[in-house]
Amino acid sequence: MTNMFKKVVSCVLSLAMVAGLASCKNETKDANNTAVVGITQEPSSFDPHTVVAAGDKELIFNIYEGLYKFDSTGTLNPCLATGVDISDDASVYTFTIREGVTFHNGDTLDAADVVYSLKRAAGLLEGSDGTALVSELDSVASVEATDDGKVEVTLESGNSEMLSYFTVGIIPEGYTDCETAPCGTGPFKFESYTVAQSVVLVKNENYWQDGMPYLDSVTFKICADMDSGLLELQNGTIDIFPYLDMNHAQQLDAEKFNIESNGSNMVQIFALNNNVEPLDNPDVRRAINYAISRDNVIDITMGGAGEALTTAMSPAMGSYYDTSLDGFYAQDVERAKELLANAGYADGFELTVTVPSNYLIHVNTAVELASELSAIGITLTIEQVEWATWLEDVYAGRNYESTVIALTSDYAPYDVLQRYISDSSDNFINYSNPDVDSILRQIPTISDDAEKTELYHEVLGLITEDAASCYLQDPTTLTAVSTRLEGYNVYPMYVQDMSTVKLAG
Repeated sequence: MTNMFKKVVSCVLSLAMVAGLASCKNETKDANNTAVVGITQEPSSFDPHTVVAAGDKELIFNIYEGLYKFDSTGTLNPCLATGVDISDDASVYTFTIREGVTFHNGDTLDAADVVYSLKRAAGLLEGSDGTALVSELDSVASVEATDDGKVEVTLESGNSEMLSYFTVGIIPEGYTDCETAPCGTGPFKFESYTVAQSVVLVKNENYWQDGMPYLDSVTFKICADMDSGLLELQNGTIDIFPYLDMNHAQQLDAEKFNIESNGSNMVQIFALNNNVEPLDNPDVRRAINYAISRDNVIDITMGGAGEALTTAMSPAMGSYYDTSLDGFYAQDVERAKELLANAGYADGFELTVTVPSNYLIHVNTAVELASELSAIGITLTIEQVEWATWLEDVYAGRNYESTVIALTSDYAPYDVLQRYISDSSDNFINYSNPDVDSILRQIPTISDDAEKTELYHEVLGLITEDAASCYLQDPTTLTAVSTRLEGYNVYPMYVQDMSTVKLAG
């Protein structure tokens, strides 16, 4: 950690001026006991069961909590549950609910709240159309409270990979105002949202974890892009800014900011819509993969602070990642030209890449891709759109040819790869391989980790051989944190956990 910046203001004098007191020992809240976090994405949802965008999830992580919760090391820990019993065939999960927890509206957490929340997320509430709001919970057959106050979740079939999905937010029974008045059990309470300006959260004074959080409030300030975020940092109007590239990070004063970093477990992807000609031809997709230098992309976008990928998973997933696939698509322009010619596109073709304009890393990646693809005759036209448009047209509507985005997931291999099942709602690239479908549906029925690992490797191999899309990098997460603060942790996933942040010293 670099030298800490301390305000040259006497605590005694400032309090005397403000409150007419002669001592720091008073109950008045410190007006400085707050933090401002810069974000580049306009929130699109505050509902924990319908939220899609990773940028929304990282914000509401502070508002809602699930039965289980990931920590900054990627470890899955009990949260609103104190533990779980899983049946031998992994078809029944029985949770013991934590006592002494209250919601932000003052209601006491009990089994009925958990039952309601899980039923709502799984599409099992009376009157619903049966569609799971959280697609990963569509295999839930029933949710019931037991006589001893536990909650029993029964699945349609055994699934040993389900526990990480019980991180879904728990809300009060019957609660319907999540979008306008989010209400959870988390360390911070929703205060306000001003479009194009900010989201303000305030301290949950009744948080069940004693002593936390430390800050009285947190403001998530909406910045147009990384450049404007850098200016705000330099001007002192924001304290924390995540997802910087190395170039921007190096422009900050080391006396005023620490640069915290960690692997992100994100997969930046040049996503190719497998239902669009000529991208429906695997040889065309392979040609695109061979045409690209991932090292160039990382140098241009992250100043070298990233890990090159050629498959759909980051090495951050440990043994589930298959190291034998490293370099599978090492740049080979002549091989790329040959593949295009064999596919009937010797003269190349025109392709549009639709990119969310608020993510500079993805815009810059598209620019570099356009340059490199021109060498094999592909003319890449860059179309920048607003984030809400990207979510609606590209991700949900699948109305695009190609895009650049970072795919995020829970710190669990199945969550990384479930999007490649043909009928997955997350399969926005329209990839389809019956063998991949079969293996991914088999994995949850297996308890032996070594056997699972082998099957994950097989899936990764198939996705890579098919060139489902062009995988580029796991960008290193670089976060600028004002030296007036301490306790900030960079997660290996899309999370802004403000519960541990406090004033330095």
